[in-house]
Amino acid sequence: MKMIKNSLARLVPEEIPGVGKFEPYVSPFAYLDRKLTSPAIKSRPIHPQAPRHDKVTSDIKRAIERSGLESGMTISFHHHLRGGDAVIPLILRALSDMGFKNLTLAPSSLPDSHDFVADYIRSGLVTRLFSSGARGEVGRAISNGEIEIPVVLRSHGGRARAIEQGDIAIDVAFLGAPACDKYGNMTGSAGRAACGSLGYAQLDARYARHVIAVTDNIMDYPLRPRISIPQYLVDQVLLVDSIGEASKIATGAVKISRNPVDLKTARNAFDLLKASGLMTNGCSFQVGAGGASLAVAAFVKDYMKENKIKGSFGLGGMSGYMIEMLEEGYFEAMLDVQSFDKSVTDSMTRNPNHIEIDVSCYANPFNKGCAAHNLDMVILAALEIDTDFNVNVQTGHDGVLRGAIGGHPDTAAGAKCAVIVAPSFRGGVPTIKERVTTVCTPGETIGAFVTERGVCINPRREDLIRRARDAKLPVKDIRELKAEIEALTGVPDKPMADESRVVAVVENRDGTLLDSVYKVV
Repeated sequence: MKMIKNSLARLVPEEIPGVGKFEPYVSPFAYLDRKLTSPAIKSRPIHPQAPRHDKVTSDIKRAIERSGLESGMTISFHHHLRGGDAVIPLILRALSDMGFKNLTLAPSSLPDSHDFVADYIRSGLVTRLFSSGARGEVGRAISNGEIEIPVVLRSHGGRARAIEQGDIAIDVAFLGAPACDKYGNMTGSAGRAACGSLGYAQLDARYARHVIAVTDNIMDYPLRPRISIPQYLVDQVLLVDSIGEASKIATGAVKISRNPVDLKTARNAFDLLKASGLMTNGCSFQVGAGGASLAVAAFVKDYMKENKIKGSFGLGGMSGYMIEMLEEGYFEAMLDVQSFDKSVTDSMTRNPNHIEIDVSCYANPFNKGCAAHNLDMVILAALEIDTDFNVNVQTGHDGVLRGAIGGHPDTAAGAKCAVIVAPSFRGGVPTIKERVTTVCTPGETIGAFVTERGVCINPRREDLIRRARDAKLPVKDIRELKAEIEALTGVPDKPMADESRVVAVVENRDGTLLDSVYKVV
């Protein structure tokens, strides 16, 4: 495998056998000056059906046979049910029993609970994997070199681009539908496994050759009060006993942290946002569902209340706290690509300003205007950050895959101010490295890194440095903060890796390669 250096001095392959050729990463918006060599949007296949055609079956094997799926093809799933998903295990078990081999698995992401996928990699059912992340036993299996063809890891916006350009050609999409009618109209806002927005699934439904709605809840036709995916995109409706448990969608307690370290970090991040001058009427905002991130949102809410500020929109995966901000009048609208808990699902059915969007609208850099490019402020997490502000959210300090890229690089590239929040160290391991294990978000797109020990601002952002110093914030040089932390923790050993064996690549949202992930030893 021939390796070349990209602009971040990272070695990446020119070609992955069985996947295709790649170009090295150059810069966040280099694609704006590039002439595209393929159509920007792939056409949806046309499958006419006779009037009153019966789409419903409860026979999994029959549904799979009707789809025309063969060994060597590509299948996809969405991850809106997260830890409660029962669709992926159900379908993969059936495919294994039917003798399928050499499938490409291309889900929007793999939930934490899906360790069993590693067994299907070992059995040969799955030989290629495209995903936003890999965790648990799946991450360990990949990192140990148990899949021959390197995995391609993409952001949510990058996956949308890859599907629309044809880099991911989905043969059959198995889409969990918490509620569905007999003609295939689907929603995530009703049913015992209601998961809210189906923003990731919408794109698969639009571009897959064959779409199967997998549901445990067939409702009267026409489905109401809202349709996330319309019937004309759905070939079959597969009725099963259960598609999952809504109670497991939130994989952790989605609440504001009371940890003093998190609160100090959040306060520093809020003070930086305030100093930036971006928190004004009409501002837009995205924040994750973690405790420290929600603490930043709480500070933002108090400031907006005190200063009578009303923002334009919140974006991304929605927590109940963001919906509270909508309902209490601090934002005009919420653009929801993924819902994190039941309160969000309830809001979507009754509030017209809680708007479901698909993932291309959310973050695809190759469409005519994604919402991420209208963001003013975004708060993001990190496993590691280096002195060039490159961020790693994918691999642990041991080099093992244990995370997901999500919308991290998409929102960092699009926002006017992207702020990374993280503790200065975890378990004795410092967060700041001279060189991150894996680049997932290029430092050129990061405005600042904030910890409980201070604020490090990217030297590229002279405007932000000036404003932060004028506000007398605890601004520190990132190298000086690195030395300060290492005086407490020591300098960790580099992970042991076999650099002759690439097990995964991190693709930038524009299709170029940011970094390679190597087999651990």
